[in-house]
Amino acid sequence: MGSENEVLIVIPCVEFQDAELSGVEDALSEASIGIKMASSGANECRGVAGRTIMPDYTFDDLDPERFDAVIFIGGPGAESYLHDQGAHGLAKSFVALGKVVAAICWAPAILANAGVLKGKNATCWDGAKNDLTDGGANYTGKSVEVDGNIVTANDPDAAIQFGQEIAKLLIG
Repeated sequence: MGSENEVLIVIPCVEFQDAELSGVEDALSEASIGIKMASSGANECRGVAGRTIMPDYTFDDLDPERFDAVIFIGGPGAESYLHDQGAHGLAKSFVALGKVVAAICWAPAILANAGVLKGKNATCWDGAKNDLTDGGANYTGKSVEVDGNIVTANDPDAAIQFGQEIAKLLIG
C-alpha cells in the first residue's frame, strides 16, 4: 500500500476555486494528512482568486496506489475535466482500489461523467445537478454527502466540513 495518510488533490490548470482548496487543506492538515497536488499539465495552475500552485504530478505520472484518496476541487476550470479521460481514469482507478474519492462544487460532475456515481447519493453546485442525475447519481442537495467511500460537497462554504468528512474516512 502507499504512504499512510496522504491524499492527492486534483486542481484544474486554470480557475480552480481557491476557497475550496484552502478549506480542504486546512481540514486535512488539522488531521495530519499529507497532501500532494495533481493537474492535467505540468505548468503552474492559477485559482480564481489568484493563488498559484505548481502541481506535484500530472495525470500521466502518478501511481494511485501511493495515495489514500483523490479529491477533485471545483471552480470554473473544473469544466475542463468534465470529459477528460485522464481525470475519469484517475477517479475510476481510485474507486477500483477501494479508496476514497471526493469532489466539491462542479467537480462531482467529473465523477458522474466518469461513471463512478451510478446509484450513489451525491451533491454538487446547483448548476451541475443535471450532470449528476444524468450520470445515475441520486442528487441530494445537501452541503456534504457521504456514500461509502464517495464524498461530495456543493460549494466553498462546505469545504472545511467536506475535508473533515474525508479525514474521518481515512483516520476514523
